[in-house]
Amino acid sequence: MTISVFDLFSIGIGPSSSHTVGPMRAACRFAEGLVEDGLLGQVAGVRVELFGSLGATGHGHGSVKAVILGLEGERPDLVDPAEGQPRADRAVRERRLRLAGRQEIDFSPDDVVLHRGATLPVHPKAMTFRATDARGATLSERTFYSVGRGFVVNESESGEPQLVPDTTPVPYPFDTGAQLLEHCARERLPISSVVLANELSWRSEPEVRAGLLRLWEVMRECVDRGSSTEGVLPGGLDVHRRAATLRARLEATSQGTDPLQTLEWVSLFALAVNEENAAGGRVVTAPTNGAAGIIPAVLHYYDRFVPGSDDDGVVRFLLAAAAVGMLFTENASISGAEVGCQGEVGSACAMAAAGLAEVIGGRPEQVENAAEIGIQHNLGLTCDPVRGLVQIPCIERNAVASIKAITAARMALHGHGTHHVSLDKAITTMRETGAAMSVVYKETSRGGVAVNVVEC
Repeated sequence: MTISVFDLFSIGIGPSSSHTVGPMRAACRFAEGLVEDGLLGQVAGVRVELFGSLGATGHGHGSVKAVILGLEGERPDLVDPAEGQPRADRAVRERRLRLAGRQEIDFSPDDVVLHRGATLPVHPKAMTFRATDARGATLSERTFYSVGRGFVVNESESGEPQLVPDTTPVPYPFDTGAQLLEHCARERLPISSVVLANELSWRSEPEVRAGLLRLWEVMRECVDRGSSTEGVLPGGLDVHRRAATLRARLEATSQGTDPLQTLEWVSLFALAVNEENAAGGRVVTAPTNGAAGIIPAVLHYYDRFVPGSDDDGVVRFLLAAAAVGMLFTENASISGAEVGCQGEVGSACAMAAAGLAEVIGGRPEQVENAAEIGIQHNLGLTCDPVRGLVQIPCIERNAVASIKAITAARMALHGHGTHHVSLDKAITTMRETGAAMSVVYKETSRGGVAVNVVEC
C-alpha cells in the first residue's frame, strides 16, 4: 500500500481525528450514498449507532455533533468550525435534520446511540448508519470504521473493513526505515527528496509544494487564533485557555533574559493548537488531532529560532516527518484506540524530531535516529482523557512532546547516526506494547488519569 504525504496531513476540525473528523466523513459518505442510489427522497429517518471508543467518549470528542453535520452534507475540511455546534444544537432543538443538505427529515437525539460498553469485533471504532422510510422499513444500512487520521473505511459483505489499497507505483517504495535508508544511501538523497520523488507519482512538484505550504498556513493560523483567544474550553471540566496569557507574558519580556525562553515559546505554540483543537477549531491532523500541536510547535521553532529558515525548509520538514509517519502507519498504528497515546503523541514526536533533524543539517541516519529517540521515550504512553475530552492530559502532553522532539533532533545530530535500537525496532516495540496494553488505557476513559481525577 502506497501512502501519500497528504494522507498523513489533512485539514479538519477538533477535537479528534478519529472521533470527530472520521464520523463526519462517514456520515457525509452515507448521505451521499443515499443520493447516488436514488433513495434520498424516500428517507424519513436515520439511526446511527457508535461502538467501542466512539460510544465511550463520543460526547466528549464531539462525535454526535460530527455525525449531525456529516448527515447534513458537511465535510471536515470545509465546515465552518464556529457554526458547527450551533447547527447541531438547532437540529436537536427543532428535531429536524436536512439530510445531504436537501431532504428534511425528523430527527431526535435518541437517533444517535452511543454504546459505551459494546464493540464490533472488527475494529474498536465502528459506526452503523441506517436509513428508514415512513413505515420504518430499512432503505439502506452501512457500517464504517474510523481507522485513524480521520480515515474511514466501509465494511465489505464479509464483515471486514474494506480498504482499497493505493497501488500507485513509486520510484522509491519502502515499508521499513532500513529500506528508506537504503534508498538514501544508494541515490545519495536526503529523506525529504526520496519522499518528494514518490509524491510526484500523484501530483506535480508545484502542487506538492503548494499543498504543504497550505498546511503550514493553516498551522500558523491555528497558532494565531489559539494564542489570542481567552476563556474556558467547552466540555464542563472548567479548563482555562493558557496560550493567550503566556503569549502576552512572553511578548512583554525582553529577549535574552531567560535562556529557557525559547522553550516557553515552543510550549505556547503547542498549547495554542491543542486549545483550538479542544474547542473544535480548525487544525491540521498531524498525524491525529489529539497530537496536532507537536509538529506545528516544532515547525514554529524552526521558523522563528533557526537561522536561515524558509519555505523550502518547511517543505523538507514536512516531507521527512511524513516518511516517519508512513512507517508508523504501515507497521504499527497511530490510533489511540488501538495502541494508546504512544501511537498519537509518540508518533507525532518522532515525526517532528525527524523533520527538524532534516532541516538543521542531519544526514539520513541522524534523521532516523532522531525519530527513534522521539518514539522510544514515549513507549507505553496511555490514552486516558478525563471525561473523554481531548483536554486533560492531552493539551499539556503535546507541549511536553514538542520539547522532547527538539531534544531528540539535537541529540541525534551530536551522534553519528548509529544506535543500538533502530527506528524499525522501536516501532515494532510500540506495536507490541499497544497489543499488551489494557483496553482501559486506549481512549475509553476507563483507566489512568481519567478515573483518578475528581471532576468538579
